[in-house]
Amino acid sequence: FHNGKWSQINTNSSNICIMSWRPTYRSSKFRNVYGKVANREHCFEGIPITKNVHDNHFCAVNNKFLAIVTESAGGGSFVVIPVTQFGRIDPHYPKVCGHQGNVLDIKWNPFHDNIIASCSEDSSVRIWEVPDDGLRRNLTESVLELYGHSRRVGLIEWHPTTSGILFSAGYDYKILIWNLEIGEPVKMIDCHTDVILCMSFNTEGSLLATSCKDKKLRVIEPRSGKVLQEANFKNHKVNRVVFLGNMKRLLTTGVSRWNTRQIALWDQEDLSMPIIEEEIDGLSGLLFPFYDADTHMLYLAGKGDGNIRYYEITLEKPYLQYLMEFRSPAPQKGLGVMPKHGLDVGACEVFRFYKLVTLKGLIEPISMIVPRRSETYQEDIYPMTPGTEPALSADEWLSGINRGPVLMSLKEGYNRPNKLVFKAPVKEKKGGVVNGIDLLENVPPRTENELLQMFFRQQEELRRLKDELTQKDIKIRQLELELNNIRNSPNISNNNNNNSSSNGSSI
Repeated sequence: FHNGKWSQINTNSSNICIMSWRPTYRSSKFRNVYGKVANREHCFEGIPITKNVHDNHFCAVNNKFLAIVTESAGGGSFVVIPVTQFGRIDPHYPKVCGHQGNVLDIKWNPFHDNIIASCSEDSSVRIWEVPDDGLRRNLTESVLELYGHSRRVGLIEWHPTTSGILFSAGYDYKILIWNLEIGEPVKMIDCHTDVILCMSFNTEGSLLATSCKDKKLRVIEPRSGKVLQEANFKNHKVNRVVFLGNMKRLLTTGVSRWNTRQIALWDQEDLSMPIIEEEIDGLSGLLFPFYDADTHMLYLAGKGDGNIRYYEITLEKPYLQYLMEFRSPAPQKGLGVMPKHGLDVGACEVFRFYKLVTLKGLIEPISMIVPRRSETYQEDIYPMTPGTEPALSADEWLSGINRGPVLMSLKEGYNRPNKLVFKAPVKEKKGGVVNGIDLLENVPPRTENELLQMFFRQQEELRRLKDELTQKDIKIRQLELELNNIRNSPNISNNNNNNSSSNGSSI
């Protein structure tokens, strides 16, 4: 349009550049995913959630039970509640309470719904078996007690494809690999120089990624303990790490040099530089990453705030596509995640959190739902997913075999009963020797707090031994008095006189 007249433009001219407009967002079937909080009658109330400041979730869930670490006066404990037992929990509800120190982490066995592992400040790892109908009384006897760390144990992880293999990370800077079929540690990973903050496996469990307080990100071959890749990136202080399924990518959450919360995407075969970095916000709470390999969705939940952001991960640019944010005014202390075979596929639920709200003693389920009008099974959002059967035995994995998870369809197989039976070995000793090192060898305390704990433990042991000695002294005195009474009794003296007289007459 020129000088009040329309004129035709010759598009064949070489001087004309026609630019095509493209949207900044990509089409995604998950762009409308939303978070739905369960009704009050489907929440769990009245639970004395632990006030421990350790950076863990203090929650574990499977399709049968919900386990929550609780506040307790002495030792450590956690409750195990059937996932269908909603409402207010009785204050005297039975607990699992065998640890002598605070419980720091709990994890359900992925192949056995009744087996749960716990670790504690008492430097032990314990394996518990919960009855099918839940707890009727306090559970104090564990199936296995595993001693190998010289300091408190802060993290535990089950191997994703192997039955009977458990990883534990302690404040002695070591990771122990336990073979639960024999109840002993079989490998020790000793490459960290500070406290291990996080452990994550790739899909088949052949690689282990760790974040550490020494600010380094490591990719480790777990059976040999060899560090394959290591990153020490000054612009990104790593707190948490997660493998992104089979994409050969790692995602870390951490803090930038300006103390803002940040995420970074890495190539697992080259940790020299992150592929991308993205700042999230200026809050100070730890960011917990959760990855769903079936939908390629990443969820970021901040400790101490009520928001959950979610993204879609791709192999092409922009790699990380922001989708939406779930907002809630109630701050979360931790989050449990329901396994895929426990989701409601009829409601198009693709992820479910169990949010811990400490101030209210409340556990709040949050379902992430893909809105669909059709009521039929949605195969495009529910591909074959890792099931409840192990792909390998412990001996097979330790011998060097790698195998991906046994997949199952959520359409037909998610209610299939698991026939796996957990058999605990008979153990006579505690601890063991790995790589020629005595794992229970006394290690000097490295902080004032640990020194005080050791002092108080020794004082308690001395007090117990003194009480035991006093009781034995009293028992000895009682026995001596009884012996004197027997010697001085008239019956014995008469018998002695009779014996002497009879001996004289016979003479």
